[in-house]
Amino acid sequence: MSKEGKFLIYCIERYKLEKRMTGRETVELFETYGVSDYIIKYYEALHTTGDKYIIEDIDEYINKRKERYET
Repeated sequence: MSKEGKFLIYCIERYKLEKRMTGRETVELFETYGVSDYIIKYYEALHTTGDKYIIEDIDEYINKRKERYET
């Protein structure tokens, strides 16, 4: 597995725990808003940050995508 793939799994697990979601809920959320592609695309920048920043960044990304879908 690639380092990006491993990091994606790490992000899913961290997000799941932080938000108290199931694995299925988290994966569905990530699929709906393209979070997995975002994490892989920006792996180089994201993997050097801490868990708190990663969670906040994912939330910000999801919120921006929601706004785009709602307009």
